[in-house]
This record gives sequence, C-alpha cells and structure tokens, in this order.
Amino acid sequence: MSEYSWPWENGRCTTEAAPAWTETVRVLPVGTPLTGEVVGRQPFGVFLAIDGHPEAVGLARIDRMPRCMELPTVGRPVTGEVVWHAEHNHQVGVELREWAEHEDLLPRFRAGQVVRGLITRITPIGVFVRLADCVEGLVPLAGPSTELFRAGQDMPVRVVTVDHERNRILLAESVP
Repeated sequence: MSEYSWPWENGRCTTEAAPAWTETVRVLPVGTPLTGEVVGRQPFGVFLAIDGHPEAVGLARIDRMPRCMELPTVGRPVTGEVVWHAEHNHQVGVELREWAEHEDLLPRFRAGQVVRGLITRITPIGVFVRLADCVEGLVPLAGPSTELFRAGQDMPVRVVTVDHERNRILLAESVP
C-alpha cells in the first residue's frame, strides 16, 4: 500500500455521508469527544471512520498537527474532538487528542539564550542539536570542524535567531 490513500481505496465508502449530514451535525456538535480509525491518508491530513457513526467522515487536517509529529497510519485507532463541520463535502473536522496535548516548546527559546542540548546529526553544513522535545537547532560549521563532534554529545549553544514562521533555530557554539 502507498503511503497515501483515499478512504474508498481502503474499503470505506463515503457516498452515504450526504443524506445523513443533518443528523451527523446534530449528534456530533463542535466539542464532542470521539474515537475512530484512520481510513485514508493524504499530505493534507487523515480521514477517519468515526466510531458509532458509520455515515460520518472525519478529517484531521495537517495544519492542526504539531510540526514534529507524523500523520497516523491507516488502520490506527485515534481519539479526538470535533472542531468544525464542512457542509460542502460533508466532513467533520477533528483535532486528534495526541496533537492537542502536545506543547510547542519553540516559543521558550530567545535570541541570546545559552542552553545545553544533545547533538543528533552531523552534516557537511553543520551540527544539529536537540534542545527540547521536537526542538532542534543548527550550529553552522565551516570546513572539516564537524570531525570534532559526535552524535549524542552534550553541547552548550547560544541561540542566535528563532524563526517562528519557518520553525527554525540558528545556534552558535557556546564556550562553557
């Protein structure tokens, strides 16, 4: 199976959603907790079969997913909450619980701050350092100096810039 698929490619028929739309919106208002199973996966999000509502099609969009997480795979059970309804395509918008409970730690970092992290990758352009859960920054290096580092090594760094729009942190080596 491909990484991406539509619900009907996985045996989930979505043609009965339109006649039952009014009832679906009534029984699944915004704020309703739900459980279900991933029945389709696209670059923009995952389609869900909602438990107890065979006619309903849920969609958890990637724009609601924390940047460090991955889309759940087809067949995986999920829990979440209804966050919107789309009448034009009869979809119930869902925020997955694991996404909602994830704290974005990027805003905790500020230019000039000195922190410690673990080296995760060493590349020709520099060293990537993990500062917190889902937060990695780059220490650019020139020349063969990457040979001085190893993955897993603790490293003091200074935050140079935090780019919130592109979710990037530029770091510099810091002398302890």
